[in-house]
Amino acid sequence: MTRYEYARACGDVLAVRTQLADQVVEALRSAGLRAFRDGEPGSPDRPRAVVCVEPDAEMGSAYVSVDWQCDADLVQAAVDALAAGDPDAPAVGRPGAAALRMQGALIKVLLSAGIIATPENDTMNPDRVLVFGRMSDLPAALRPAFVSPGSPGRPSGSG
Repeated sequence: MTRYEYARACGDVLAVRTQLADQVVEALRSAGLRAFRDGEPGSPDRPRAVVCVEPDAEMGSAYVSVDWQCDADLVQAAVDALAAGDPDAPAVGRPGAAALRMQGALIKVLLSAGIIATPENDTMNPDRVLVFGRMSDLPAALRPAFVSPGSPGRPSGSG
């Protein structure tokens, strides 16, 4: 148990989650995106994907999550508008809108790398991406069998 009375996953479980998080970072970087593990040094003022290992033992969600962090200037413009008492200023919604747009892109990149990723279904973090594992970890009967159109493995005449 931790100070806040929730069970923390054991070291072996956290090691597997950490390995998955490293694979997520690698997949995002391979696609040309800036990606870092939560707490890793990087440029926090630049746009990037932040990959977090969830430490909870009992998971009602995913083991790894990904958040998109917008450029610091974009976030600062939103904060300045709010501080000036203008919650309807266009700048206020831009960071959230950008993160929601990036959510779809992050999911597509991860799925193309064989990583199971879905959007978060949470009003507090609607732009978060949840990562559950690799498709290769699934039993063969549960793996997606989709073959994209025009690929060599697609039978002719199907469509």
